Amino acid sequence: MDHSPNRAAAELWSSLPADPQARVQGHLIADANVLDFGVETPGSIRAGLLLARACMGGLGRVSIVPCDAARYAVANTVFVETDFPRLGCLGCQYAGWPVQSDDYFAMGSGPMRLLRGKEAMLIEQGLSDSRTDAACGVLESDKLPTASAIESIASDCGVPAKSVTVAVAPSTSIAGSIQIVARSVETAMHKLDDLKFDVRSVVSATGSAPLPPPAKSGDTIGGIGRTNDAMLYGANVSLWVDCPDDAIESILDKIPSSASPDHGRPFRTIFADYNHDFYAVDPSLFSPAVVTLHNLRSGRTFTAGRIVTEILRESFGT
Repeated sequence: MDHSPNRAAAELWSSLPADPQARVQGHLIADANVLDFGVETPGSIRAGLLLARACMGGLGRVSIVPCDAARYAVANTVFVETDFPRLGCLGCQYAGWPVQSDDYFAMGSGPMRLLRGKEAMLIEQGLSDSRTDAACGVLESDKLPTASAIESIASDCGVPAKSVTVAVAPSTSIAGSIQIVARSVETAMHKLDDLKFDVRSVVSATGSAPLPPPAKSGDTIGGIGRTNDAMLYGANVSLWVDCPDDAIESILDKIPSSASPDHGRPFRTIFADYNHDFYAVDPSLFSPAVVTLHNLRSGRTFTAGRIVTEILRESFGT
C-alpha cells in the first residue's frame, strides 16, 4: 500500500489553524509545528474528529452518531471504521510512547511512532513509515510541549524539529475526549495482540463508544476516568477476521474488559488503587466492553462481554 500515515496526518491538519470554526491554535516551538486542540483554546467537535483521524494516519473514518441514552448514559457515541486496523490502530493510534524530557511528560500516539520504531510491538509486526520525513503525532496533555520535549521527539524520530507536527489535547477537552474515545478498535486490537492472536488475520473493523461529557478543566484524573469508562463499560467492537474458529474460541472470553478482576468499578477508583500509575493497572482491563468477531473463513460469529450502564451513569454524572 502506497500510503504514508505521517504525510496523511499532516494533510488532515494543514488547514486547521486558519479555520476559525475549528478553534485550533498553531504555535512554533523549537522550530516544530504545535497545534493546540484544547489547552489554551476550547477546541471543537470538528477538530476532535480530525484529531482522531490523523491519529490513525488517515487509515480510518470517525464520526459522532446518536445512540440509546438509556443504555449508554449519553446521547452520542464515537463511531470508528477501518479497513487497515493493524497499521492504523496498532501502528499509529496506540498510545505506546511516553514522551518525556526533564520538564515535560505526555502520552504520545499517532504515526510518528512508526518513525521512532522502538516499541517491541512495532518491531514484531514490521510496522514502519519510510515514505516521508515528516513526523506527526498526538500528545495527551494539559500543557503545550517544551523545547526539550520537541527536541526529544525529533531525535527519536530521526528528523529535524522543523519536520515535526504535534497536536496537543487534554482528556478534559472536547477534541481530547473524542480522540480518546475513538480508540475502541485500537484497544481490541491491542488486547488480541497481547493474547497472541494473529492480528494480521483482522481484515476490517468497526467500533463505537459513548462520548462522555468532559470533566471540568484541570481535572485530568476525572477526564481519564470518564474516557476509560466509556471504553471499558460502553465500547462495542466488531472485527472481521480470517482464521480457524479455534483460534477465536481459545481466547474469546479473555478479550473484553470483563476478563479483568478489576472490572466492575469506575476507572477513577481503580486508577487510585494503583497510585495513578497506568503501567501498574492490570493490562487485561484495557479492552472494549463487548467484542464481536465475524469469521470470514467459517461464516460464524462470536461475541463476548457486556455493556454496564450503571457504571457509565455513575462515571458521567448523568
